[in-house]
Amino acid sequence: MSIENLASQAAVFALPMRNRFRNTDVRLGAIFHGPSGWAEFAPFPEYSDEVAGRWLAGALEQSHGTWPKLVRKEIPINAIIPIVDVATTAALVREAIAQGMTTIKVKVNDKDFVHSDSDVDRLATIRRELNEAGLSGAIRIDVNAGWTVQEAIEQLPKLNEAAGGVEYVEQPCTSFEELRELKTAMASWSAPIKIAVDEGIRLSANIDPQVTREVADIAIIKSLPLGGVARSLDIIERIGLPVIVSGSLDTGIGLVSGLHLAGCVNELAGACGLGTGSLFAADIVAEPLVARNGVIAVARQTPDVDRLAQAQPDDAKVVEWRERIVRAWNASAQELVSKQVRKAVLS
Repeated sequence: MSIENLASQAAVFALPMRNRFRNTDVRLGAIFHGPSGWAEFAPFPEYSDEVAGRWLAGALEQSHGTWPKLVRKEIPINAIIPIVDVATTAALVREAIAQGMTTIKVKVNDKDFVHSDSDVDRLATIRRELNEAGLSGAIRIDVNAGWTVQEAIEQLPKLNEAAGGVEYVEQPCTSFEELRELKTAMASWSAPIKIAVDEGIRLSANIDPQVTREVADIAIIKSLPLGGVARSLDIIERIGLPVIVSGSLDTGIGLVSGLHLAGCVNELAGACGLGTGSLFAADIVAEPLVARNGVIAVARQTPDVDRLAQAQPDDAKVVEWRERIVRAWNASAQELVSKQVRKAVLS
């Protein structure tokens, strides 16, 4: 076999989102099968071939490799609220509560907010819904590196008050230098807010564990974007911070890699961001992976033939994604996968 043969057999999908998420209305990607099961390759369109190679390495581990033994078989899940209006926010929080989730992560950044309702309004709405349900709950905010340091200093106290306390802010600024400046500024606050780092780890070409520990309180770890479960566990060990495992807007196929990683981490720092199944209007598995009683069980998934057929995009997209698999392999994936996986892919 060759990577070209594997790519030629990949099934490409285009799935609609329930609400616009991460500037995405339709999630594009590909799945393929190997001796270990089905896997997903879905790096976002703007990512380079080298970065996409990490995602491919994670997918190839899923389809052709082996994973470490689990220490838990059920993963606690946080709800994920995209940037939507107050009414939709309230409805999504009620839905999350019905699924047993009491930790809510909400995307924020008013600069990209197209509705009249502000982030303050939305966070206050979430806290009100939790209170009315008799839940203390935890609220996390994710900025996706969208603020300057000054904007973070201005926004965080307002959002913290509206939320009745923010558990942590995820990637408020882009660079580690900015995060260090923000952390220094918050040191004088009566109640500094914890900083979680996602993009600073996920998109880094060379992770510096010491610097990461200096600017962050929590590490957000995403399995497929980091090259798979084994590579993610190595990164977790090197960084040495409390860990939350999160997803990368995965379908029910790709989400399994993140769930397995969360099942291997000795001690999680809280509920994990692996509830992306609820963000899709349709999925490619028969039973979308959504929380029940606040958890999702770790188990391999198989695509549903009819759902996959309905999700197939036009021929041009199919060609594009198959070619992207080959480019990602050549750019970095072939050097990132284990010898076992490389042999299995090319044999």
